[in-house]
Amino acid sequence: MITAENVSYQEIIKDISFEIPDHGVVGLVGPNGSGKTTLLRTLFGALQPTEGRVLLNGAPLASMRARKIAHELSVVAQDSGEPPQMTVAEVVRLGLLPHKDNSDDGIIAALKSVGMLHKAQAPLTHLSGGERQRVMIARAFIQDASHILLDEPTNHLDIHYQLEVFKLIKDYRANATVVLHDLNMALEYCDWIHLLEEGRLVESGPPGDVLVPEILEPIYNVRVVRTEHHLHFERLEK
Repeated sequence: MITAENVSYQEIIKDISFEIPDHGVVGLVGPNGSGKTTLLRTLFGALQPTEGRVLLNGAPLASMRARKIAHELSVVAQDSGEPPQMTVAEVVRLGLLPHKDNSDDGIIAALKSVGMLHKAQAPLTHLSGGERQRVMIARAFIQDASHILLDEPTNHLDIHYQLEVFKLIKDYRANATVVLHDLNMALEYCDWIHLLEEGRLVESGPPGDVLVPEILEPIYNVRVVRTEHHLHFERLEK
């Protein structure tokens, strides 16, 4: 379980507390600039809270060794930082570093799952943005951690692969925590939603309870029409 206790970071996120369980898909949603990515980065230790703390299975994340964290958390960030000359297979193999198993079977299976096996020997420099994103998702899956944290995982992806990636996330055996801007994806695939506005956590609950017009309209400044499985957005007339 990941626990945020009164977490603040500078003036970007403010006094956020919640728990993320070991199973299910949790969506972090909110308008641009609401602090979603900053919050996610505090949850995996890339940023240290200026106030409060993050706990991983009851232990302070800040005091844990990197190898222990890697067994529990895998991350798909916006900027992964791998050397561009690395091949696709080499990048995915990095996900096996926390484990003794270094066989090719897992790498092949992970690349197949994201439709990138045919590019296994290609350097990162030869990939499109969407292809790179799929490689990073494969690396996170092969790491086999208890929690996977993803920052806008469908950025740069065609619709087909957006749906494929979310199916993989939904089928992931443990927990996935996902930063999303697409509220319809959140409605369809998430089990729980945390909604941020201006750095504060303003609503938490099942998607059907949080992603409703009376909550979304004042936050997003749009008119929202919700059908059973879809949200429609319209510009507010002045």
